[in-house]
Amino acid sequence: MSATNSEEAAWRAYRRLLSYLKPYRFLAFPVVLAMAVDAAALATFAGLIKPMLDGLFTKHNPEMIFWLPIVILAIFSLRSMATFVTNYGMAYIGRGVVQALRMDVFRHYLKLPADFFVTEASGHQIARITYTAEQVAHATTEAVRVSIIDSLTVIGMSVVMFYYSWRMTLVLFGMVPAIAIVVYIVSRRYRSITHRIQSSMGSLTGVVGEAVSAYREIRIYGAQAYESQRLEDVANHNRVLNVKVQSTNAASTSLVQIIAAVALAGIVFAATRPSILASMTPGTFAGLMMAMGGMMPSLKRLTNVQSIMQRGISAAQDIFALLDRTQEQDTGTLTLGRVSGRIELRGVSMRYQTDAEPVLRDVSLVCPAGRVTALVGRSGSGKTTIANLIPRFYDPESGQILLDGYPLSEYRLADLRRQIAWVGQDVVIFDGTVAENIAYGELGSVSKAAIEAAAEAANAMVFISRLPQGLESRVGSSGALLSGGERQRIAIARALLKNAPILILDEATSALDTESERVIQEALMRLMRNRTTMLIAHRLSTIENADHIIVLDGGRVIEQGNHTQLLARDGTYAMLHRMQFQEADIE
Repeated sequence: MSATNSEEAAWRAYRRLLSYLKPYRFLAFPVVLAMAVDAAALATFAGLIKPMLDGLFTKHNPEMIFWLPIVILAIFSLRSMATFVTNYGMAYIGRGVVQALRMDVFRHYLKLPADFFVTEASGHQIARITYTAEQVAHATTEAVRVSIIDSLTVIGMSVVMFYYSWRMTLVLFGMVPAIAIVVYIVSRRYRSITHRIQSSMGSLTGVVGEAVSAYREIRIYGAQAYESQRLEDVANHNRVLNVKVQSTNAASTSLVQIIAAVALAGIVFAATRPSILASMTPGTFAGLMMAMGGMMPSLKRLTNVQSIMQRGISAAQDIFALLDRTQEQDTGTLTLGRVSGRIELRGVSMRYQTDAEPVLRDVSLVCPAGRVTALVGRSGSGKTTIANLIPRFYDPESGQILLDGYPLSEYRLADLRRQIAWVGQDVVIFDGTVAENIAYGELGSVSKAAIEAAAEAANAMVFISRLPQGLESRVGSSGALLSGGERQRIAIARALLKNAPILILDEATSALDTESERVIQEALMRLMRNRTTMLIAHRLSTIENADHIIVLDGGRVIEQGNHTQLLARDGTYAMLHRMQFQEADIE
């Protein structure tokens, strides 16, 4: 992207960012007014230097001696009130903008297709809500505050200087082009660095998140040194980038100080010329110096504000790029009450990326309504992919999937997913109470009796009754206070409470011990009753009673039938069955 296009994109992002200030437009007026009062008070004080020195120390004016301290006290009292209004108002607006951006990003996450969460690291997703949104706040508050107050201060001081001596002021204006060049160079350098800082923060968050969640594996495999080095590498990269920003700040500040010193020396030189010196009082000269000195900090801050603004613009571009990503396509118009649950795949092919090998190749199969259909096969044969296609987490590359005779794409997504309950191997438990996890989402309005009945049917009340507060006991982050079998039974209770006509079981008992598996199998038998069940299982012993078994290999259907028929055929299923039972005998 060329520099011109990059600048245009940056300003488009900044204008879009400023639209988040619209809800605070009525508060913005008094805040901007307070900024103007702040700058005007400082300029007014600079303007009082001449009458103060000339009136007090040269002419000994009694009225000036009486009123000047009162006026100075009034000026700085007014300025302190303006400073409070400015800081409080900008903090209020900035926090509001951050809150709005965080909620917009989070709501958009909830509507993005599944492939987004596969292709982008979770650390970057978290950093976008935490770190990136904070950078945006600086762009909308601190950068705006500095830009307005210090710009008005520079203007006010210039007016004071021009009033005292227009010749001296022209000498000052000679430094403006030099400062403009510094600002331009600094702005371009910031833009090249800040995008990399955003990425490095996402990597930093990702490494920490992985290390925290994998603390068991890190300790068991002695990976502390490896993970420490990993974090140090990422953190060092982030440190180097931030030092580059600070070094740019320091260099620009030093250059502005040198330029200002040259201008100040020029003013002193010009003021000491005989033609000017004869008409200039000590008060006039001190006033010029005061105005010049008061202007310098503002010029330095205006130069450094590029750092804040460019970080904010870079952060805003990252956030808006996400918000512009296409959401899940929901073009369906058919509404659903409760389906009978017949699922049919017709010539379905599927690949996750356009340049990848297909994971499904011309798959055709039928899951009869109210029956149990088991999908078996080696790892990578396409079993879980088929399960992911039913709730439309992905859409097939070709072919059709029908539910009760209608293509899935014709149903509204919310209605379609309301027909499906899911219990997987990796059970998701949220940080809340047992009851909140069972009655999750749209189930939150059900009665306590219904929750207890679902827990009872899932064989979960056995352990829930032993918890300190029963159903109201907290389960910890990701259900850390529960065992694997207990988490699985909560997931089954959740599916029972939903009472959906279609049930997907993806390796629901593969990670459990024999006793837990027996208890959960009893609960699953109740759950599967009179539902269209798609059962994915690695242990063939768990699917022997399935009504229909489909064997997959390499993304294709190679065998179909019930358990007895497939054993009699002596094909792939029979071979897998023999292998598993030989392993069991050896154990």
